[in-house]
Amino acid sequence: MKNFLFGTILFLIFLVVGLSKTNAQTFSGSIGAVKRGGATRGTIVMNIPGGLHVNSSRPNSEYAIPTAIKVSAPGAKVGSVMYPRGRNRKFEFSDDTLNVYEGRSVFNFNVSVPANFKGNVMKVRAVVRYQACTNEVCYPPKSKEITLTAKVR
Repeated sequence: MKNFLFGTILFLIFLVVGLSKTNAQTFSGSIGAVKRGGATRGTIVMNIPGGLHVNSSRPNSEYAIPTAIKVSAPGAKVGSVMYPRGRNRKFEFSDDTLNVYEGRSVFNFNVSVPANFKGNVMKVRAVVRYQACTNEVCYPPKSKEITLTAKVR
């Protein structure tokens, strides 16, 4: 009984530590001011702590969940997200290399504001879906929402 209890406690500690690591990624972003009828570039930055990696947008595995970013801005037109190249790495849990993001990854996109845009502020909503992994295991995918604000002149 003591061994079972000890094993259960160790498992729960491992689970809590592992799940807290999956929330360790931080996200930030920026978007420049824009004139009506003009365009600007937006940037989303994902910072991945040491010991973790995130599957790239093209991880080279049918089982790895790719990073995907959906960007929207009411009243404006958002271009496609430009994903950075990942790094090919070999991990213990796979016979093949996986393409991953490590450290700091920057994602860019363009936003066009129509000449008849109403208001002085544009809100851009980005949802980042990603899967974080260690060298041994991948955690369930997560989504993080970011809101960027730009002045419209």
